[in-house]
Amino acid sequence: MQLRSSAAQAVPETAAQRTAKTVFSVVAAISVIHFLNDTMQAVVPAVLPYIREARALTYTQVGFVLFMLNMTSSVLQPVVGLYSDRRPSPYMLPLGMMLSLLGIIGIALSPNYGWLLLSVVLIGLGSALFHPEGSKVVHMAAGKRRGLAQSIYQVGGNTGSSTQSLLTRYIFLPFGQIAALWFTFVAGAAVIISYLVSRWYKANLRLVSPKSAAAKPSVTKAGAPQQQREASGARGVSAGGLPRQIVWLGLGILMLQMIARSSYITLIQNYYQYFYADTYGTTLLQAQLPLILFGFTGVLGTFVGGPLADRFGPKKVIFISLAGAAPFALLLPFVSKVWVIPLLIVTGFILMLGFAVIVVYAQMLMPAHIGMASGLTVGLSFGLGAIGAVAIGYCIDLFGLYPVFIASSLLPLLGLFTIKLPEVSR
Repeated sequence: MQLRSSAAQAVPETAAQRTAKTVFSVVAAISVIHFLNDTMQAVVPAVLPYIREARALTYTQVGFVLFMLNMTSSVLQPVVGLYSDRRPSPYMLPLGMMLSLLGIIGIALSPNYGWLLLSVVLIGLGSALFHPEGSKVVHMAAGKRRGLAQSIYQVGGNTGSSTQSLLTRYIFLPFGQIAALWFTFVAGAAVIISYLVSRWYKANLRLVSPKSAAAKPSVTKAGAPQQQREASGARGVSAGGLPRQIVWLGLGILMLQMIARSSYITLIQNYYQYFYADTYGTTLLQAQLPLILFGFTGVLGTFVGGPLADRFGPKKVIFISLAGAAPFALLLPFVSKVWVIPLLIVTGFILMLGFAVIVVYAQMLMPAHIGMASGLTVGLSFGLGAIGAVAIGYCIDLFGLYPVFIASSLLPLLGLFTIKLPEVSR
């Protein structure tokens, strides 16, 4: 890894040249950390089937463990992002990975439910510290290829999250809770790579200083002239130079998209196996293949979406990624078994096209608050999406699986609100 050499070679270049260049070694490194971080997060739900049997936990206790992980890792991200925007903290990256390392050790050795919850909170805190700063590093290293860079970064995380079922089947069920100690090597690698990235980050802080946000974006709302933008020093204008009402409108729509996407994906990943087994008369084991393909094509969609946004603009890709998946999602509950896998493959691919692009768009809306923009779109909205998924489960208990699944298939239609997004360019 040539992170130091990349920073050293950038010294004789002008600021404009440094900003335009894409530092792929840094993008690749932060993507690897993202993979390692989300793999450590996947340890928590992966080990729970074993712990539930060994400790005789109730489903409510299991659910609370997952709730604590999601809330800690997600809701705190905007707070961390706001702090790091005001006081850039390069070494927050290895600090977060150190907290995750302690959490992994705690999970392996926790003697009771209380220690288990504390260990899960440590992993969640580590993830909350990592994600806003990780997105900021990607923004710094992306140059003009922000969509591609953010896609590479998010592919690392999505791949790490997809290891959950593999960890459960091949590690924790055969070897038990103590096998979590093996993941201290994962955490250790994350700490080392994070430290190297943080040194590059510190050497290039000028790229995210307030002066770097001086080149303000332009915005045109549907049908409104671009001259409508107010001067950056006027009242009602954000630190990035856009009218505050435009910024908040854009962020609100983006968060709605993230909540709808994460709730629908959670619906598929957690409940569709029961719907599939009941509707087509199969076992839960046979229902895993469609879900595995859904996850893998989603990773592919994440990677493809970024370059498409670089070429055609983020708004178009965000619109297609949710509204474009709506017809397939609406068909899924009613098709015969032979059409399930093709529909899930197409739906997974389209849904994830805009995953990384939403982060890029939020950063364009808030160029002076890169960390907070990332925390809001990925962190807070994922936490709210997790609450939505719990609500879906509660509704299933009340009304039954089939009607709730059909109603939840309407979630991708919220992508139509993307039409109201302002056009933002740099």
